[in-house]
Amino acid sequence: MTIPHSPASRFPRRRSPPAAAASSSVSISFVTSSSAVSSAATMLHESSTTLLPRAAIILVFLAFSGFLLYVSTNSLSFRRLSSASFSFSSFPSISPSTADDSEAVSLAKEQEKLERILEEAAMDNTTVILTTLNEAWAAPNSVIDLFLKSFRLGNGTERLLNHLVIIALDQKAFERCHVLHRHCFALVTEGVDFHQEAYFMTQAYLKMMWRRIEFLLSVLEMGYDFVFTDADIMWFSDPFPRFYSDADFQIACDYFLGNPDDMQNSPNGGFNYVKSNNRSIEFYKFWYSSRKTYPGAHDQDVLNLIKFDPFISQIGIKIKFLDTAFFGGLCEASKDLNLVCTMHANCCVGLDNKVNDLRVMLQDWRAFISLPLDLKNESIISWSVPQKCSLDSLHHNDSIP
Repeated sequence: MTIPHSPASRFPRRRSPPAAAASSSVSISFVTSSSAVSSAATMLHESSTTLLPRAAIILVFLAFSGFLLYVSTNSLSFRRLSSASFSFSSFPSISPSTADDSEAVSLAKEQEKLERILEEAAMDNTTVILTTLNEAWAAPNSVIDLFLKSFRLGNGTERLLNHLVIIALDQKAFERCHVLHRHCFALVTEGVDFHQEAYFMTQAYLKMMWRRIEFLLSVLEMGYDFVFTDADIMWFSDPFPRFYSDADFQIACDYFLGNPDDMQNSPNGGFNYVKSNNRSIEFYKFWYSSRKTYPGAHDQDVLNLIKFDPFISQIGIKIKFLDTAFFGGLCEASKDLNLVCTMHANCCVGLDNKVNDLRVMLQDWRAFISLPLDLKNESIISWSVPQKCSLDSLHHNDSIP
């Protein structure tokens, strides 16, 4: 199976097909009809000077006029049909020697595919759940299997799989997605190979993170709200009741200071809920463009820097930070399993370490949901993680993944 290569630029808004051709054809048809009728009138004038009976002249005129009307009507209908069929396609004509036209057609096709998938997956309020996947995380019995299993084990989360779109970053991930899930989209970046494990803060990691921000901006521009979730996050309860209704952008934290409005909170870009509006679109544009201001920094570090920028206040975006009591992780775990919505394998380096501790999370959750209700309320079970994802593994890193 071959998947199309999506350019690094964002998907443009779809434009309505042009209708000018149709109106032009209509006017031409009417000119043809007027000319024909004028000719018929001339013939009638000349015929009136002949010796033919008046009745015969009238009969010939009526028959000829009817014929002209029939031809004119059918010509008009054909021209309308032809014009409509040509204007139906919004794609430009392709010339093998015109690279720009070919790229525009490819981009338009990719936009149509994405719009179709998003429309199929969206909730009634145009919200979708998005995650990204590369070959390393798509391997059998690896991250993606545990991610999907958490939805099936969680409270009220299995139905949310209907609204999940997996964004495959390479061919193998795309093929594996189709084995596991219904909604898959191929987002391949020309000249960049994302199929291997992207180690934290390597060039491949940075490119993958910024490609993600660019793609999410495109989704907002299409008018969709989204929950973005890393695939190393386990979904144990429906998070939507825990989201703030008045926020444009809300994001999970590595460490939560107790106040959702405190800009000193430490955000984690692996989980956020964003509403599509002018404020969020401008925010994501600013976030993405800031990669040039802070070269070598990943999206999360850049977010930590720009959240204090005056531009954030100017655009009026409402930002909220999510409580780790509901949206926890290995950096700061949710202590009460009755409250937990998601658990993230953050503060962890290495794919094998993540997979091990994600499996332990699922085991802990199974043990919790098997308890009688009275014992659940007593919170006698706590997390058995981190294990291999100990904080010692982070000593050689400047930031938290």
